[in-house]
Amino acid sequence: MNLLKQISHVLSRWLDTVAAWIVATYAKVVAARGVRVVEEKDGTFTVHGNRKAASAPERIRIVNGEVVAIAPSLPSPASGGGGAAAMLKSSRAELVLQSDRFVIRPLELPRRATEFLDGIVRAQIDRLTPWSAENAAFGWSAPVEVANERVLVTIAATARSVVTPFVSAVAGLGADSIAVSTVASEAQDGATSIKVFDQRVRGALEMSRVRRTLAASLLVAGVLAAVAIATEVIGGGEIDARQADVTSRIAAQRAKLRAGSDVRTSALAALERRRHETPSSVIVLEVLSQILPDHTYVTELRIQGDKMQVVGVTRDAPSLIRLIEQSQHFTRATFFAPTTRSPSEPGEHFHIEARIEPVFTPHS
Repeated sequence: MNLLKQISHVLSRWLDTVAAWIVATYAKVVAARGVRVVEEKDGTFTVHGNRKAASAPERIRIVNGEVVAIAPSLPSPASGGGGAAAMLKSSRAELVLQSDRFVIRPLELPRRATEFLDGIVRAQIDRLTPWSAENAAFGWSAPVEVANERVLVTIAATARSVVTPFVSAVAGLGADSIAVSTVASEAQDGATSIKVFDQRVRGALEMSRVRRTLAASLLVAGVLAAVAIATEVIGGGEIDARQADVTSRIAAQRAKLRAGSDVRTSALAALERRRHETPSSVIVLEVLSQILPDHTYVTELRIQGDKMQVVGVTRDAPSLIRLIEQSQHFTRATFFAPTTRSPSEPGEHFHIEARIEPVFTPHS
């Protein structure tokens, strides 16, 4: 039963991946027109269509996830007429909310940390906002370089329950996909737009149809393969069985002849291979002491199998990744936790892990 569940899970994941790729490719080829829905100070929303169009923007009001009031001169969404409903139908909507609905915080990081920005921001959401990463809609601005090899990003976050009613309302007017953003005002760099949420409305339906088509095609292919296998078994099964029996007898006789010497040889070879491939903790520590700079202090070293984790304090944490990667003894060096700076410590507190290469063999 466990094997069947694993096979079913793998097939389901494969169908989801292929269906999502087909839907995404189709969306790129057939791009929807863009429409901006901007929240004003009075709580109303202005719907801006194609910038090349000469028509004036439409105004709507959203309450409890529904469009409850549209300007009297515009047809209602239920009528399927023009106005906001016609502009948003089958469009790519960008919903711009007022910044006072969000918690906006700056975050200063080492410049090399931009390579891991997604993971670092997710790990910091609990500390910077009242919500967890699962319950928040959040995003960040493009990194801006500041002094001392560091960058500054602006994080905007709010509860998903705040964003959901507005997304539902815009989706009800017929938008294909909806992106939610806000504008964070900064004294030096002007207005920075930060996207906090992105959802395809029609994409889920299209994906389900594509998934069903893929599943049906896979089922038909499986039935055809089963028929072909059954035909092969009926036609040549007996001959294959006899050949397999003769082959197994020959293999059994050969195994008996080799049993006396092979068991000992294979056991010794396995022990020798394990001795050469297993890294020594002492040698790992010696190599680290040679490649790490003088301003770096290691406070913790863990070795599990072929993986090493090192924790400590340094003046330049990103440079340690390059130094470790240059060594022939380590590969795949990366941060497994955010780099932090404490006023009580002389540098940055880093957490790095790397794969240990099996080159710690004794010299002859």
